Amino acid sequence: MTPPGVTSRAVRDAALVAGTGILAMAPLAVFANFGVLENLVTEDDAARTAQDIRGSEALFRFGAVALFLVAVLDVVVAWALRVFFQPAHEGIATLAAWFRLAYAAVLLVAVTQLVGALPPAKDAESLGAYSAEQLDAEALRRVDAFHDIWDAGLIFFGVHLLLLGFLAFRSGYVPRVLGVLLALAGLGYLVEASAPSSPPGTRPRHPCSPA
Repeated sequence: MTPPGVTSRAVRDAALVAGTGILAMAPLAVFANFGVLENLVTEDDAARTAQDIRGSEALFRFGAVALFLVAVLDVVVAWALRVFFQPAHEGIATLAAWFRLAYAAVLLVAVTQLVGALPPAKDAESLGAYSAEQLDAEALRRVDAFHDIWDAGLIFFGVHLLLLGFLAFRSGYVPRVLGVLLALAGLGYLVEASAPSSPPGTRPRHPCSPA
């Protein structure tokens, strides 16, 4: 079915761009989360975290770059989904895109905290009069700040999914069940991101959802 107001080719192209962006995003997010952060960061253990980052500095840098690329892809996907859902409701599609762009901006700010964790994680002798313990603590504080900022940004992503769920449900060219699933995923992110605290090991991961 060709949505009114746009050509079927425009919708297909937007769907292709969004799908390609999401598929590229998934391995990057998995690598950054599980290949880097899960391996190198030990919660509440600053000394071990700093030691592991020092021992795998290149890997840590690659993880930060992967998350930066995820944020860039989020921008691309936001634009593509706006085009794809514009026939359903142009204003809401634009609003949904802005919420995803806001999430991408927050993620970029969070990534700067990871980059900032590298200097303090290095040997104390190269960074002046601070003790090794102080530098280790600063490195872990930066990593924790990354998580805190990212978690806050998931509120924007949750609203984005809720709006996409509404658009998919009313579009007529997307299965309504997908709209329901998107809305439920959005509610899940909102509940998790709004929780007062997260127990160790239960921080939200970067979304690799069909949105």
